[in-house]
Amino acid sequence: MKSDNKMDATLSLGNQPSRRDFLKISGVMGGGLVLAATAPGWAQGTPNLVGGGELNAYVQIKPDGSIVIYSGAPEMGQGIATSLPMIVAEEMGADWDDVVVEQTPEVNSERYGRQSTGGSYTVYLNWQLMREMGATAREMLISAAAIVMELPREELKAEDSRVRHLLSDRSRSFAELAALAQEQPMPAKTDLVFRAREDYRILGTSKSQVDSLAIVTGQGDFGIDTRVPDMLYGSYTKCPAVGGKIVEANIGDIKSLPGVVDAYIIKGNGNVRELSDGVGIVGTSTWAVFAARKSLQIVWDESQASKDSWTDFADFAAKQGDTGAKVLYEEGAVDEALADPSNTVISSFYEYPYLSHLCLEPMNCTAHFRPGKAGAKDHIEMWLPTQSGPGFKKLAQEHYGLAADQFTIHVKRMGGSFGRRTSGEYMCEAIELSKLSGRPVKLTWSREDSMRHDYFREGGFCRLRGAMSADGKLAAWEEHTIGAAVGSEPSRWTGVRAGSFPIATSANARGSLTTFRMDTPSGPWRAPFSNTHAFVSQCFIHELAEAAGRDHVELLVEMMGEPRWLEPDNFRSMNTQRAIGVIKLAAEKGGWGRVMPSGHGLGIAFYFCHAAHVAELAEVSVDAQGKVTVHKVTAAVDVGPIINRSGALNQVQGSIIDGYSAMAGQQITMENGRIQQTNLDQYPVLRIDAAPQVDVHFIESDFDPTGLGEPGLPPLAPAVANAIYAATGKRVRKMPLIADGFRV
Repeated sequence: MKSDNKMDATLSLGNQPSRRDFLKISGVMGGGLVLAATAPGWAQGTPNLVGGGELNAYVQIKPDGSIVIYSGAPEMGQGIATSLPMIVAEEMGADWDDVVVEQTPEVNSERYGRQSTGGSYTVYLNWQLMREMGATAREMLISAAAIVMELPREELKAEDSRVRHLLSDRSRSFAELAALAQEQPMPAKTDLVFRAREDYRILGTSKSQVDSLAIVTGQGDFGIDTRVPDMLYGSYTKCPAVGGKIVEANIGDIKSLPGVVDAYIIKGNGNVRELSDGVGIVGTSTWAVFAARKSLQIVWDESQASKDSWTDFADFAAKQGDTGAKVLYEEGAVDEALADPSNTVISSFYEYPYLSHLCLEPMNCTAHFRPGKAGAKDHIEMWLPTQSGPGFKKLAQEHYGLAADQFTIHVKRMGGSFGRRTSGEYMCEAIELSKLSGRPVKLTWSREDSMRHDYFREGGFCRLRGAMSADGKLAAWEEHTIGAAVGSEPSRWTGVRAGSFPIATSANARGSLTTFRMDTPSGPWRAPFSNTHAFVSQCFIHELAEAAGRDHVELLVEMMGEPRWLEPDNFRSMNTQRAIGVIKLAAEKGGWGRVMPSGHGLGIAFYFCHAAHVAELAEVSVDAQGKVTVHKVTAAVDVGPIINRSGALNQVQGSIIDGYSAMAGQQITMENGRIQQTNLDQYPVLRIDAAPQVDVHFIESDFDPTGLGEPGLPPLAPAVANAIYAATGKRVRKMPLIADGFRV
């Protein structure tokens, strides 16, 4: 399968290596076969397997027949620790029941390459590499079998963890062949032939996540489960308004409390993403330090702290006009189309709140700072649930002035992340407590800590104008975002993106930005930018369709124009033909156009992000008291071939439930720099009885597969909002629903 992306990170097998070269990059463990490679970076081109120095072992065949496949990407529930090994196992011809998946033992970029996950990139970046690793193992095993069985290679096939002779019943197990296979020359990359999709026996099937049994039996290896010898437990208390400085605290009183070993006033470095001023407490249990912090009496200097006010932000946004202070994108004759008296022009104002990541597992990190003695170097060892081990390692090295060999990170299973575990402040806090106490410390944030000090999905506002021609076609599109800025710099999660739909497909379009100072930290939240832009843009398209008397699905298809890639050399750009495919499929499977009972409505929305084309149709009812019920959501998804069918279904279904939970009742507000919602009683999560039925349909197009952790979420809110309008005639232009007069 040919990739359309010039940035594919593939494994360069080169020409057949010499035996000496081969032995440098492979090894026998307990009589088994190990294959090694340098893994891809985000865009580091084509790594070289032969003579590459530090190397990464991906596959090990043990004498008992088990096949160990390492997973380098961190697992946070997205199923990547299952999907990537499935690709290797498929190309090897392995029996999945023989596969044992293990997390790489430490963060080591030189040996293991990119050990991070995010942006729904992981499958995409590793697809070709994993296929090549599996195919290489297969060919070496077949070479060994040809020698042992004295048969031509072309008469042999690897399947079910055996190499079989196609013309007889003779076969040899991978375990029997492993020792000889490791001596075989490695095939050239150009000689590798990958399995055709119709021959897949593992890919496209449903496999449970490899750690499911451990999780449901309480044996999961989450960060919060970490135990190391001589460990203390820690908490860290910061100013409730970000940027506050500590003046004094009753440290002496805290040290005398039961279970407390020590307490410290800690000065930060001025970077809230690393180490803020605070009070650290270490003790004999998490319960002890959490109890002790309740007795803290801290005097804060808030002269430089955040004074953020959501009310002030909203008041500012309401006063802004149709075009923002800074035009970021303009194409065609927008003003002329908007001024044309024959066109129908409408304008709307949308609002979306800040949101918390609300990870089920609170932020945590276990750290052990070992000071150098007798000329030895300092060393930091960490057990960390993180999306980016190499990034955290670099941050800690820079913060503490350590070299790469002075820092070790063991990546732990994450209990949710959605972008949250990409910042490093809880890591720095744990290291600081270990450094001060002289012992390993497991720092755990409370639920209130995790919400109050989150890196939130940024809230904001958008004013839109659109013009529809007399014949019902889109004549102009304008969007003006009123977003947050820290100082003079706009947040990276706000503004206008030229490649987004519908700007990218509109002949006359303009996007502009006006910013408002907000010091509340923001960060990536499931499908960043897209999770808000989809709501405002796809609801407004429905408004335009209604104003012009057009069928919404018909207008969406028309707006796509001719079949094409919007950016021909970018595989992660939108393809209008694929977009039309999912729109039509969602409409067909969801029963678009059927007559609905009174108080019921259908709404549809499409959005493209993270290289995925997704359309969703929602069936909704609203009763006389304004109670909203989402009965069913039908999703149509094109991300290329599906790796793990059950995992793919779970990701789309989970995205839709998560999207509706956020839309229905969740919002973060702040006044005087203080977050006002700090636990679940103030930040409601969707209850199971409110969860809709979710039907998912995949179009397995002939492109390299892409990720599914994020793109199922953005279309949900506009689909539900459009359905509410169809049921009631009332427009939803504000999230959450409970803040717009609805009940859920």
